[in-house]
Amino acid sequence: MGANAEHKVAPASHEPVRWISREPAVADSVVPLVAPGTSVAGESTARSKWIAASVAAAIAALVAFILWRGHTADPTAVTLANQRTIPLVSVISPGVTPVTSTVTFTGTVAARYDMPIGIEGDAGRIVAVYVEAGDRVKRGQLLAKIDESVWQPQVNRLAASLEQAKAQAALSAAEYRRAAAVESAGALSAEEIEKRRAQSITDAASVKVAAAMLAEAEARLNRTRVVAPTDGVVLTRKAEVGQTASPGGDALFRLASGGEIEMRGQVAEQDMAVLTVGQPAEVRLVGSSQPFTGKVRLLGAVIDPQTRLGDIRIALKPDPALRPGAFARGSVLVSKAERPVLPQTAVLSDSKGPYVYIIGEGNRVERRDVQVAGALASGFIISKGIRGDERIVTTAAGFLRQGEKVNVNAAPTVAAATP
Repeated sequence: MGANAEHKVAPASHEPVRWISREPAVADSVVPLVAPGTSVAGESTARSKWIAASVAAAIAALVAFILWRGHTADPTAVTLANQRTIPLVSVISPGVTPVTSTVTFTGTVAARYDMPIGIEGDAGRIVAVYVEAGDRVKRGQLLAKIDESVWQPQVNRLAASLEQAKAQAALSAAEYRRAAAVESAGALSAEEIEKRRAQSITDAASVKVAAAMLAEAEARLNRTRVVAPTDGVVLTRKAEVGQTASPGGDALFRLASGGEIEMRGQVAEQDMAVLTVGQPAEVRLVGSSQPFTGKVRLLGAVIDPQTRLGDIRIALKPDPALRPGAFARGSVLVSKAERPVLPQTAVLSDSKGPYVYIIGEGNRVERRDVQVAGALASGFIISKGIRGDERIVTTAAGFLRQGEKVNVNAAPTVAAATP
């Protein structure tokens, strides 16, 4: 067995420790950490004071630099920073613009007098049609013809009967005259003379009866001819050759009497008060830029209680482009005046009605109630509330409050007047 030598720990002492080795021992000199005669605590206190003094000097220099920068800062930048808290708005001085007040409405083009035309006699088959839709016709012009094969023979027969009656009446009248001539001579008795007088009267009455019957038959025959009751334009034609027409059936033709055309529309109740008969009007058809001039011909006597609308009719000059049934838009010139016109962004509205903000004294905004009379492509027409020379806010008005101070963006814009 091997044995390990035990190392004994020497008691603590002030002698330096030596390592046991095979090399010869060399005496180590111990260097003291503190110089002889110097105090360690005194040196630490002096260093701390030096550091504290340096920090204080640095802080003082920093404070002095900040104060110097504050006194020499750019005043323009400070003013701009202060202005950023005040709203910047654009304003306009609209002046006055010549404007016209109009009432607009929609409706349809129609014939002023639309006359349906049918047959007045007995039912019959149509054998000929002589006009087409759009033709201009004269009064009494033949439009269509009904089969007259039944009525013509009757007219011929009654005409012959009338001739017979006339001949018989002439013979009876001659016999009565001869009898009356020989009455004084006593050649004929009074009874015979009276019979001849009565026969003459009867035959004369038969002539009248035959003439009346002939006239009735001729009237029935004439009813087989469908003619125009007045001058005008044929609007529609439903008559066809071979068709059976009857008095209670659909109209064979529709005629615009005199060719007169008008527009029929409806306007709002509040607009009826400013309209009068004879005012100039303008009508435009859908899909056409050509205006058709006319005048107000008729205004309705009542207002529809359901729609609150009233009737209006505009008399127009005949034109091939004005076809009855076409949709149209009309406008009536009501008045001319000079009014301020504001952009749509300048006019606001709430429960009290429309209003604008104007720039008052000290660049503070003031609310001004206005009345809108209409609208143009350039904005709203103001009829009441402003004169036109005020500075009116056009942008950011919805974010302002009464009496709030604002900055105005450059000079106020003056609106150009457009006729």
